[in-house]
Amino acid sequence: MSEPATPLDPRTAQRLAWTRIALGDAAARLERASTDAGFRSYWRTHGAASSRIVMDSPPDKEDVRPWLRARDLLEAGGVRVPRVLARDVDAGFLLLEDLGGPTMAQVVDAANADAHIDGAITQLLILQSIALPEDTVVFGEALLQRDAGLFEDWYLRHHLGIELDCGDAERLQLTQRRLMDNALAQARVPTHRDYMPRNLMPVADGPAVLDFQDMVIGPIAYDPVSLLRDAFLSWPEARVDAWLRRYHARALAAGLPVPDIASFLRDADWLGVQRHLKILGIFARLHHRDGKSRYLADAPRFIGYLDAVVPRYRELDPLRDLLERTIKPAIARLPA
Repeated sequence: MSEPATPLDPRTAQRLAWTRIALGDAAARLERASTDAGFRSYWRTHGAASSRIVMDSPPDKEDVRPWLRARDLLEAGGVRVPRVLARDVDAGFLLLEDLGGPTMAQVVDAANADAHIDGAITQLLILQSIALPEDTVVFGEALLQRDAGLFEDWYLRHHLGIELDCGDAERLQLTQRRLMDNALAQARVPTHRDYMPRNLMPVADGPAVLDFQDMVIGPIAYDPVSLLRDAFLSWPEARVDAWLRRYHARALAAGLPVPDIASFLRDADWLGVQRHLKILGIFARLHHRDGKSRYLADAPRFIGYLDAVVPRYRELDPLRDLLERTIKPAIARLPA
């Protein structure tokens, strides 16, 4: 006599039942495809029909409507995004086309990077050219202040155990103010805010763009530097510089409001510093608050980025002093 099946938890049972109805396949099965840093999860279908992806956004934790709104805007503007085949917004379930397994981050290497980056720039230029609704959130002072707080609250205080003295607090505040002023002075375009190889799928008519629900109107250099100074991949600085120049030339040709090349490279550097500080805070929060510790393994990459860029600019000397005198010694004291 066979063992009785283990009862499914309510959300798992609800997801499977919805999938079988959406597919018209009472025997369809689901297996985990991927998850993200939030509460969404992704499941690949197996059954009589071609595989599909079920996106599960528990409505009490992750409203699916912003994702759908951004997806529809991007698709209408010509950006390659996942196609939606069925939806239940109230329950938080979407049935999507299956774009395949590997993301760009999993297939890009030194030999094929130029082609992948060029394709990513093509999609980015389309995204940056879209006319967004007037009520789209602007990546302004409020969001920048929130990002700045993530670094101090979660990376310095929670992770490194640092309480800044008056001098160090002043150095950090001065640096953050200069970074924010630079971001606020840039021309504004549609901004993905996490445009990186992990969120790009290498399909024939793409790459397809993922994880776009936090799209805002923001500084034009933000997404290029997110792509090229990625949270999970590092490239030689000379190669990054060449790609930034390639983006700049193509953006000019597309009529996008980029400044002269010297100003753009500086803007990209400074936004890279702002973004790296923010992500250090996010990774520390994922570890300490959410129990998702794998992201912290990439924290040294951000310190490396800062070491490469910050010394180029006298205006960022307060951050260099803070790194050398306070942050790096605290990192060295962390348990191995």
